[in-house]
Amino acid sequence: MRVLGIDPGMRVTGFAVLEEISGRLSLMQSGEIAPPPQMRDGRLKFLFTEICQKIELYQPTVIALEDTFFAKNVKSALTLGQAKGVARLAAEINDLPVFEYAPTAVKMAVVGFGEATKDQIKEMVFQILKPAQRMNSEHEADAAAVAICHAHSAQWQAKVAVSAVR
Repeated sequence: MRVLGIDPGMRVTGFAVLEEISGRLSLMQSGEIAPPPQMRDGRLKFLFTEICQKIELYQPTVIALEDTFFAKNVKSALTLGQAKGVARLAAEINDLPVFEYAPTAVKMAVVGFGEATKDQIKEMVFQILKPAQRMNSEHEADAAAVAICHAHSAQWQAKVAVSAVR
């Protein structure tokens, strides 16, 4: 299984590509997708194009998205929804299944605590994946955490499916 984890955002979208082989997760690539700050129009197209390029380059088998949290600011929630919609469209055009995980579920899966801080998430992502270098960006660490959450969830779902057959 190869998971493209995405932490959607209009200013910065984090991405992380994880591969699971024999139950072991490894980080293939992570980073940020960020339109130029001066770009007013075309941000959605930029984000869509970049995500499609990541899909073409890394050939994931599934996309894992961090679900939009309930924001106090309605405008922020709508903007995040647009970024998430663009990521979903890129996945659908490429015939990839999409799974969404609430931020608290991601934190529980990675840190074991639903109210974990960004620093705790970054540290646990580092401990789980043991990449060559630490992720500096909270966006790419969040994307990796979403991918880890999906990988763990998929392993559990597979075990349940096997036991249901028995």
